[in-house]
Amino acid sequence: MSGWGRKRGVRWAMAAVVAGTVVGLTGCEPTDVGAAAQPSGGQSIGTSAGTGSGGTSSGGTGSGGTAPAGQPAGPGGACVFVKPDGAQKFGHTGWGFRITGTDRWEYGAVENPTNALYTPPGGYIGAWHAEGSYAQMLSDMSRDAHYPGKSTHPYSRYRCTSSSAGDVASARAMIRTVESRGFLVGVDPKTGDLGSRDCLDATYDVLKAYRTRHLTPAYQTEIPNVWVEMLVLWTDKTLKPH
Repeated sequence: MSGWGRKRGVRWAMAAVVAGTVVGLTGCEPTDVGAAAQPSGGQSIGTSAGTGSGGTSSGGTGSGGTAPAGQPAGPGGACVFVKPDGAQKFGHTGWGFRITGTDRWEYGAVENPTNALYTPPGGYIGAWHAEGSYAQMLSDMSRDAHYPGKSTHPYSRYRCTSSSAGDVASARAMIRTVESRGFLVGVDPKTGDLGSRDCLDATYDVLKAYRTRHLTPAYQTEIPNVWVEMLVLWTDKTLKPH
């Protein structure tokens, strides 16, 4: 067997172990007491004008002005937000990308507040996205401002990378895809195959569509906390509620 084959074999062996232990997990989030019950359907919250996607608006577009210290050099840029304690310490991720040539960012996540390991396409998965300044994005993520219910694990870490460009249109199209394709961690009841359509898959797929630089591949059933550590040439900072 080639080295590549051995690596993939190890990944899938690990995935099988993880799949065997995910019963009772939310896939990307631990059980949140007081999570709001939601109807079926791929709702998105926190959207703002110009995002190219439906959903209800929660305001929070943030303020413009001088770019805050620490914002990745433009005209593009991307961030990964992390809840290290999410999913019983397997981790949970969200994403953000800069609207190229501006000081505005789009950001969001698939939160999966129902705790289901499988939700069919079109079902409710707690997906949301918003638009705002860099400072507003950090504040929203640090407080779980758009989480659909009561969150017990706000985002507490973020990693960012600069970019000379970014494909905003493709990233926005991918947002619509990840918000409507359902959720999966483990065995797909329709195909019998082991796979995932979880928070990390959403994060990776959106940032890949944006053509983010230095984006480490995320394989299906990858453990979020492990993947985050493999991001090379990304900043690494603590995120505190503010």
